[in-house]
Amino acid sequence: MSVRDALTSRRSVRAFRPDPIPTAIVESLLELASSAPSNSNTQPWRVHVVTGAAKAALTAALLTAHDNPDNLRQRDYEYQPNPEDWCEPLKSRRRRFGETLYSDVLGIDSEDTPARVEHHRRNYDFFGAPVGIILTVNRHALDGALIDAGLFLQALMIAARAAGLDTCPQASFIDFSPTIRTQLDIDIDQRIVCGLALGHADGSNRLSRCMTTRQPVSTFTRFHSS
Repeated sequence: MSVRDALTSRRSVRAFRPDPIPTAIVESLLELASSAPSNSNTQPWRVHVVTGAAKAALTAALLTAHDNPDNLRQRDYEYQPNPEDWCEPLKSRRRRFGETLYSDVLGIDSEDTPARVEHHRRNYDFFGAPVGIILTVNRHALDGALIDAGLFLQALMIAARAAGLDTCPQASFIDFSPTIRTQLDIDIDQRIVCGLALGHADGSNRLSRCMTTRQPVSTFTRFHSS
């Protein structure tokens, strides 16, 4: 698969087949992703791969935390992922994505909070993917390490797509960073950035119809020549 094809066919998959992915393949993808650039080649990323019983235990712990109303009111973010109120045009794009996912694909009404919550809980099982990944970066590197993390994450997703696999980057995991830190014994000097589901997309699931669009280059680019 060409780089172009890998980029244009990559999407955030929210329904996976349970087919296991050999550890050797995961290792090869991580090796490719480690080619990503980082500030002064500091390579601040660390990766925790969970499968089988370890993944099931992490999912159980996260769902327990999710279903605790006190945790939902007092989430302990390691960095602030979202503004309190989105500005335009970001707000409209975000709303349209929500409408596509919940209304158009899942058929869940905007007022049906229980159904929306039930779908959101699927995040913590990595949407059924056989491989779950938690990405962290060294806290000492400050916010610049988040750029490095993004570069590593994109490289990993494109490498996976080129290998015929699918992914979904998941910011939802940082809602319960203390639970992840305890479950996976992550050092305090590591900041938890996000999760990533890895596997084969379940094309028979209605969620496979969830497609997003991109803005044309002219809407976000200015060429300066004089």
